[in-house]
Amino acid sequence: MAVEATTLQRNSIHRALSRPNLLMGADRELVLITGLAAIILIFVVLTIYSALFGATLWIVIVAALRMMAKADPLMRRVYIRHMAYRPSYRATSSPWRRY
Repeated sequence: MAVEATTLQRNSIHRALSRPNLLMGADRELVLITGLAAIILIFVVLTIYSALFGATLWIVIVAALRMMAKADPLMRRVYIRHMAYRPSYRATSSPWRRY
C-alpha cells in the first residue's frame, strides 16, 4: 500500500490587504492634514511669502513623516495607543516604587 502524501492547502494573501496605508511614503492622514494646513496658510494670508513658507513647511514635514514611516509605518497608531494607555502603564519599574 502506497501512502499518499498530503499537501497543505495554500491560500494567497494579497499584498494590498496587509500593506500599511501610505501616501508619498508617509502616513496618509498626516500627509493630507499637513497639506490642508499648508493650503489654508497660503490662501488665508495670500502673499508670496506665505506661499513659499507654506510650501517649504509642507515639504519639510512630509520629509520628516517619510523618515518616521520608514522606521515604522504604523508609528502613529502605536503612539496613539501609547497615549491612551499612559495612565495604566507608568514609566517606573513597579507601581510600588518610591519616588
